[in-house]
Amino acid sequence: MDTIAGLFSFITTPVSWIIVQFHSLYGAVFGPDSGWAWGLSIVSLVVLIRICLIPLFVKQIKATRGMQALQPKMKAIQERYKNDKQRQSEEMMKLYKETGTNPLSSCLPILAQSPFFFALYHVLANIADGKTIGVLNQQLVDSAREAKIFGAPIAAKFMDSSEKVAALGASLTDVRVVTAVMIVMMSLSQFYTQRQLMQKNVDLSVKTPFMQQQKMLMYIFPVIFAVMGINFPVGVLVYWLTTNVWTMGQQMYVINQNPTPGSKAQDQYLTRLLKHATSHGEVKGRGKKKTVAAIVAKGPDRNDIERKFITALSKQGLAAQADGSVIKSSESTADSDAASGGAAKRQQPKRQTKSQRQTPSKPSPKK
Repeated sequence: MDTIAGLFSFITTPVSWIIVQFHSLYGAVFGPDSGWAWGLSIVSLVVLIRICLIPLFVKQIKATRGMQALQPKMKAIQERYKNDKQRQSEEMMKLYKETGTNPLSSCLPILAQSPFFFALYHVLANIADGKTIGVLNQQLVDSAREAKIFGAPIAAKFMDSSEKVAALGASLTDVRVVTAVMIVMMSLSQFYTQRQLMQKNVDLSVKTPFMQQQKMLMYIFPVIFAVMGINFPVGVLVYWLTTNVWTMGQQMYVINQNPTPGSKAQDQYLTRLLKHATSHGEVKGRGKKKTVAAIVAKGPDRNDIERKFITALSKQGLAAQADGSVIKSSESTADSDAASGGAAKRQQPKRQTKSQRQTPSKPSPKK
């Protein structure tokens, strides 16, 4: 791990500088040698990095939606070449190339974070050894080396020996309990994030290699984090747990506000939107109007969930418009009549009485 981290040494100076700036801020509140000051500095580093990665996250969402849009074509390729796996793979790669999509797009945020992750690991490894690194002078290294989070030094690891832990001024039990709890929380948060994506924000009715990849990642990533976590310093565990929580919250927001078409999340979102529209008699909010406008524009290409939404609106006496608004169906009819020049209403025949129906009509006189 040290060899890998050394490859990212070019970024250790910026990372250490950011940590020092946040530490000077939190140190004024909690004390410069406090574990809270150093721990919150690492958390703030994560928040800063993730804010900078928001454009990349948006790109990831668009790429993932592109993969979702390709699912019918991918299914057709699977059925056509179900007995020829090699040709199936070739056609899939050709489809990716033609549409400019990437099945590994979901890994972009993790790949973008890797330099910062390994740089932080390298910084904490040097702190544990009492060595200066980046802009961290000996005084700051000594302060960080003694800082503890719930009794565990931020430079300590689960696999450290009792002698090494004692040199950091802590007990092996405290270190292993804290690191074990954080590793479990880190793995569970990763599993929940991926499971939430699989259960709510994808169309599971279409089985594709992309879907199988996402399902595989749901189980592989938590195991990787658990195995690697025993060799991570407490400070790195704080970093990764924070980024997992951020990812989980960010994904929950996207799923609730901009779900994938055809997914369970879209059904739940349109159910809430229907309730909002019927209770207010209109659609409020730019995002909601944009969703309705997109559904109207699809016309016959709407999926079952979207058709159900339009039908439910109609049953409530409402009609969705091209601009994303909804109006009463009677108003829509009146607007159509006005546009056609005000066609006269069809006159219903006057109902006859029983005696009139029984009396035969007189024949017309012959000329």
